[in-house]
Amino acid sequence: MQMICALLIFGDASLPRPLTELSPWLDIQTETISNVFAALAAQRHRRFIKSHTPLDGLPFDERVTYICVGRDPRDAAISSDNHLNNMNREVLIKACATAVGSDGLPSLTQGGVPPRAENPVERFWRWVEDDTPPCEGLELLLHHLGTFWDRQQAANVVLVHYADLQADLEGEMRRLAGLLGIVIGEHAWPALVAEARFDRMRERAHEVVPQVTMDGLWHDTSRFFNRGTSGQWRMFLGPGDLDRYEARIRWLAAPGLAAWAHGGWRGWGAAGPSSRTGR
Repeated sequence: MQMICALLIFGDASLPRPLTELSPWLDIQTETISNVFAALAAQRHRRFIKSHTPLDGLPFDERVTYICVGRDPRDAAISSDNHLNNMNREVLIKACATAVGSDGLPSLTQGGVPPRAENPVERFWRWVEDDTPPCEGLELLLHHLGTFWDRQQAANVVLVHYADLQADLEGEMRRLAGLLGIVIGEHAWPALVAEARFDRMRERAHEVVPQVTMDGLWHDTSRFFNRGTSGQWRMFLGPGDLDRYEARIRWLAAPGLAAWAHGGWRGWGAAGPSSRTGR
């Protein structure tokens, strides 16, 4: 989504600087507040900022468009596991401590580097069932999506789902351009869409991976774009496990949010918005 926003804002596949500098990730907290403010103040293009903070933790400003990206939580669990395996947490902790001090470390770094279960199936179920805050997992993800879902009627809140991007990338990019008030010439669309595809972003990992400017954070930058497919969770869930998973979903999310979180607007079906604006 960061890359899509960059392509729409600049109208060009070439980026003037690494994506993470054009679109800072505020809540990773690897820069001092003064440096972040200075970098944003120096920008002359339309700002597009990355955050993993739910909408109830952000100032709500009518001048800002809030784009929430959902993905099937089961695939999000697999993706999260890949990122954590690929990340040098010691590098992140050191950078955060330097920028904000040990008392201000984000939840991802609190308590140092915790031991991880060797079995990926165990890690999956811990992600699904652990409800110990501020542990990253299913409960936190559904809360995050829910804060946007509950305000989807607001004109400046946009819900986008990974499944819809996979099914019709150009259509979703055109929808976003319209909602953001950005006009793109017809001749430019094929090249912009091509640059937003998963394989192309993997090829440009050195430019577009989050925090790629931090030496040593990722063991392998190209692995940030690991597979990009949906349904990877099936390697961990058999028929009997689905009941266990769905019971957890019913406990954490209302049916409408649960349906959208797992399938996007196409999965939502006839109950979804005919205008495809998320409202």
